[in-house]
Amino acid sequence: MNSPASFLDISVVYLKGIGTARAEALQKELGLFTYRDFLTYYPFRYVDKTQFQSVREVSEESTAYQLRGHIMELQFVGDKRTKRLVAKFRDNTGTIDLVWFQGAKWMAEKLKSNTEYIVYGKATSFMGRFNMPHPDIEVVVPGVPVAASAFQAVYNSTEKLKFRNLDSEGIRKTMRALVSQLNEQNIPETLTPSLISDFSLMPRVEAFRQIHFPDSKILLDKARFRLKFEELFFVQLKLLRSNHLRHQVSAGFVFNKVGDIFHDFYNHHLPFQLTNAQKRVVKEIRVDMGSGRQMSRLVQGDVGSGKTLVALLSMLLAADNGFQSCLMAPTEILAKQHFETISSLVEPLGIKVVLLTGSTKTKARRELHAQLESGEIHILVGTHALIEDAVVFKNLGLVVIDEQHRFGVAQRAKMHKKNTQPPHVLIMTATPIPRTLAMTLYGDLDTSVIDELPPGRKPITTMHFMESQRLRLIGFMKNEIALGRQVYIVYPLIQESEKMDYQNLQNGYDALLSDFPQPEYQISIVHGKLTPQQKEFEMQRFIKHETQIMVATTVIEVGVNIPNASVMVIESAERFGLSQLHQLRGRVGRGAEKSYCILMTSYKLGADSKLRMETMVRTNDGFEISEVDLKLRGPGDLDGTQQSGVLDLKIADLVHDGQVLQLARSAAQAILNEDPALEAPENHLLLDTLRRMQQSRHSWSKIG
Repeated sequence: MNSPASFLDISVVYLKGIGTARAEALQKELGLFTYRDFLTYYPFRYVDKTQFQSVREVSEESTAYQLRGHIMELQFVGDKRTKRLVAKFRDNTGTIDLVWFQGAKWMAEKLKSNTEYIVYGKATSFMGRFNMPHPDIEVVVPGVPVAASAFQAVYNSTEKLKFRNLDSEGIRKTMRALVSQLNEQNIPETLTPSLISDFSLMPRVEAFRQIHFPDSKILLDKARFRLKFEELFFVQLKLLRSNHLRHQVSAGFVFNKVGDIFHDFYNHHLPFQLTNAQKRVVKEIRVDMGSGRQMSRLVQGDVGSGKTLVALLSMLLAADNGFQSCLMAPTEILAKQHFETISSLVEPLGIKVVLLTGSTKTKARRELHAQLESGEIHILVGTHALIEDAVVFKNLGLVVIDEQHRFGVAQRAKMHKKNTQPPHVLIMTATPIPRTLAMTLYGDLDTSVIDELPPGRKPITTMHFMESQRLRLIGFMKNEIALGRQVYIVYPLIQESEKMDYQNLQNGYDALLSDFPQPEYQISIVHGKLTPQQKEFEMQRFIKHETQIMVATTVIEVGVNIPNASVMVIESAERFGLSQLHQLRGRVGRGAEKSYCILMTSYKLGADSKLRMETMVRTNDGFEISEVDLKLRGPGDLDGTQQSGVLDLKIADLVHDGQVLQLARSAAQAILNEDPALEAPENHLLLDTLRRMQQSRHSWSKIG
């Protein structure tokens, strides 16, 4: 039962003191099913048990204090709705109330008067008196040291677990029983001796002991580093090995010809001179598509950096080599936008571009399908309609996916089956991704970055207005409209309440009608309650300059290109994430005129909201913005990343562990450069560990 392969897979039901009922609670509340799950349920902080404060010293709200004293009195306070347990806690300097709003009945049964306790928690102030809500609490046993070590682990728990005596103290007690069973046989090493030596890593079994029951701060830090390095190393090894293997075994169509179509467009029809960044990325794509290996490349570029032109040049290379291309966009608006842009650019070349969306009529579809199978269509632009089985290409050589995180893995994989051998894949995103996140989410892809804006693009001026400045905003909008410009006004989409969204937008629209009366001003309105046809009608009015103001929810975040729009007003901007604010700002600044983004907020802003507004006002750099966004929201909350299994990190933190990630990636890369298949005897351990790490989900950066 305790063999290396099975010890960590034993059910938590067999942990000392757990049993069936507690095991079910651990599974339901924390997702802990096995010894491995429990052992990797790491503390979220540590308390220095040698340091105590007195009740008299409690003076600052939201500061954590560790106190030692007695509970003198217990009482329930409040009516049925607000019932809470209050314990009078005393040391030799004074008293403070300990308060429980949840689990009060259970705590009342557990706590005893005139018993010495150690309590730890944050102080809050109520009616001029400090109290401590829901503190960690443990009994002082006479003759037993307060803690085996100075640093005592604290674990997150839930009310249901606390009810079953699995609060932080209960989890720690169970963890001690598990850790006492660990040895080199049941916790086998996963890293090679050379890795352990090169990076001065603590042995794995010792790292588990020290992370839960540290003997000192130095040993705790060593344990953290070892476990973070191991976790990130295997994530990177898996991704990089996948990339290596694809380059070895995934044959790709060879585009070895740069022909008349590409040269004609490049020399005579480019809408503007390519930036050096665009030239570099086009060269990287040409090398990929001529290598004989299937290309899987991600192109990151800020809003307006010219990704579509790079994609078009890639599609013209495909046409020169006798292959068709398709471009898949997440929304009908964006697909139509791409279709119109590409069609107008290639019109002189005799290249046939066709649009396919859910709105395409049956008769037009039949004609399109026939032309696609005959090879008459060179470029097909569309939405997820492209993946339908009825869509059959004669010779699909290149798939371009825009804002790919909006498509499911299964949807994207269907594009692989549109030819006898997988086509080249070019993925574009206008959502700048922080470097640490890109290395983890997209570690199995080759990556290009377009980090320059085309010449003539003026930086957008961003301003933060409060409600008291609304009259100034109205005057500013009227001045811009008088100059012939157009204005967006965007309202937040609160998913919890579609009714409230509509009401907020409708109230704003009604107020605008009084400030911008007809017939002098015309206003378009777009929201989720409109049909696709109604939305399209309103959008077209704005595009044709029949309306000066577009009032909308975030439906316009992606894919609207109106060079004449020079002002973006974002209402209740504090309700938006940084990435979304940056995307919305990118809807303006597309013409030759100076453009502005106005962030309207309430007076009361939290610290995070203030930082978001300050960041938007300070910089237009999407990559800098993405780094701040990562720090504020964490990797799991960034758009789309929830789909990624590689972000199920137990101890590493992509916000703070960038250096460890870089070390782990470099180490993995060095090993794979020497031994891509991990066939060398010294790497068998790494290969075996990779195989054991059965990940149930896959990186959403993988198309297949």
